[in-house]
Amino acid sequence: MSAAARIRARLALAVTMAVLAGSAVAQPAHGHDHAAMQADSAPVFQAGMDAGMARMMQDMHAPGYSGNADVDFLAMMIPHHAGAVDMARLVLKHGRDPATRQLAEEIMAGQTIEIESMTRRLAALRQPASDSPRPEFPSLGGNRGN
Repeated sequence: MSAAARIRARLALAVTMAVLAGSAVAQPAHGHDHAAMQADSAPVFQAGMDAGMARMMQDMHAPGYSGNADVDFLAMMIPHHAGAVDMARLVLKHGRDPATRQLAEEIMAGQTIEIESMTRRLAALRQPASDSPRPEFPSLGGNRGN
């Protein structure tokens, strides 16, 4: 198994464990009114979403522009994807719709792997040209443009 495959496997396991832990916490107690429980958590959910969006925007713009479109794109997309993971975590804690919760779990898994790939590629692009050749971006499958 390649190093990249081992990293992806570890990330997938970590995300799965985090999702399962979050799902266990977020399960409604039997016999309680689901709508009332959701209404009670609405202000907490909204505050979490607002804080997460503000943090994401700050983190996206923190590095500034380098003049290298590839570096700037990756530097901004990493916190963007991290924001998606944070939002998914919030819906797992506060949401009740099974289909939305499943989508949140899938977002967490996919975005975590993409964050790791973008972080590696950003580090490779920031290496001085005299260092070893830059590896190609890891293929994540699917259609990634032409």
